[in-house]
Amino acid sequence: MGKTVMVVDDSLSIRQVVGMTLKGAGYDVIEACDGKDALAKLNGTKVHLVISDVNMPNMDGITFVKELKSQPANRFIPVIMLTTEAGEAKKQDGQAAGAKAWVVKPFQPAQMLDAVSKLILP
Repeated sequence: MGKTVMVVDDSLSIRQVVGMTLKGAGYDVIEACDGKDALAKLNGTKVHLVISDVNMPNMDGITFVKELKSQPANRFIPVIMLTTEAGEAKKQDGQAAGAKAWVVKPFQPAQMLDAVSKLILP
């Protein structure tokens, strides 16, 4: 059975690029446009990894990760933050919220897949 990765980004083009990269490597992909959308779609869905943007409308990535990690069913899902933010303060916020990796846009597909394969739940 395939592994499912949720891609959360308010940019359709980023979701498409990340989605194509993941699908090309054999992953199933669920897309969400912001944190609220992601939480709604996660409701009871088995996801093995989440890739989330930081700056999004409605619910930003850091808030989303905190919400995700506050739910017992989703507490152990690894999260990769995918963002244009390269600042240390934001990275620390992400780690404090529970993000396991930080990939800066524009990303290299190989780098992204490497991070995914290291973190994805068995």
